[in-house]
Amino acid sequence: MKHTKTYLAVAALMAGTTGAVAQEEFITIGTGGQTGVYYVVGQSICRLVNRGTSEHGLQCTAPSTGGSVANINAIKSGDQTMGVAQSDQQFYGYNGEGSFDEPYEKLRAVFSVHPEPFTVVARADAGIETFDDLAGKRVNIGNPGSGQRATMDVVMEAAGWTTDEFSLASELKATEQAQALCDNKIDAFVYQVGHPNGSIQEAFSSCDAAFVDVDGDYIDGLIEENDFYAEATIPASLYEGVEDDTTTFGVRATFVTSEDVAEDTVYEVVSAVFENFDRFKRLHPAFGNLSQEEMISAGLSAPLHAGAEKYYQEQGWMDGGS
Repeated sequence: MKHTKTYLAVAALMAGTTGAVAQEEFITIGTGGQTGVYYVVGQSICRLVNRGTSEHGLQCTAPSTGGSVANINAIKSGDQTMGVAQSDQQFYGYNGEGSFDEPYEKLRAVFSVHPEPFTVVARADAGIETFDDLAGKRVNIGNPGSGQRATMDVVMEAAGWTTDEFSLASELKATEQAQALCDNKIDAFVYQVGHPNGSIQEAFSSCDAAFVDVDGDYIDGLIEENDFYAEATIPASLYEGVEDDTTTFGVRATFVTSEDVAEDTVYEVVSAVFENFDRFKRLHPAFGNLSQEEMISAGLSAPLHAGAEKYYQEQGWMDGGS
């Protein structure tokens, strides 16, 4: 007992001379499949946060998850601190529409990240040149809980389709779809993702595949009716062997949390990203053209968290009355 008391006294003395050590707080960021950009977003943010653990006490992990809808539901239930979600799913989650049965009014935006075109990749021998050509084909529409599945449901509704339109509507995860395409188990897959993407590159490298344009009157209608959708282009230069740009529409990846998460916690996470902004942009090609101005405004369809707002005001990026 005497030795224990002596140890505690020495420890207290050392703490007093070296300054108080921040109490550790563990935060979890929900991402997506390991081949997608959401996983890179979460891992990248955690890497920057964990560089400063000795100062702010935050320890961050970013496990692979089911994607946008799953992340918002996990934040709501308290199983995750933060997460990555498509801008449309942020809107639907906050307002209780689409895949969400009731409004989650405590959902808060933090910042947006990269653009995410709605992407369709098909086998070159499947006879698919337009989105309408998917009718009667074997199509991976995405796993339940993923953003790509939620957007596919919206597109199908706009087109007047159900899953009966396909000869097979599979629900594979993003990590499985490229191999399924090249193994001739499906004719096409949809993916809401930032580019360039490893899973899509895998499909192009392993078998004869091609992008499919996603346009038409019902797509134009979705863009006109919803501020979180916009026309998008997938540049041919991003993938070897692709000759023409692909026309589609898309959303933005956004970073979200709950109103219940402490202001200081969100402030430190935001600070870790923007104080190391050049480093963050180098962590994935999809981040290369990001700007602070876009990230604090584009695609944010839920109210801004107070911790993020405090940081942006301190930087002079946002008026104090916002």
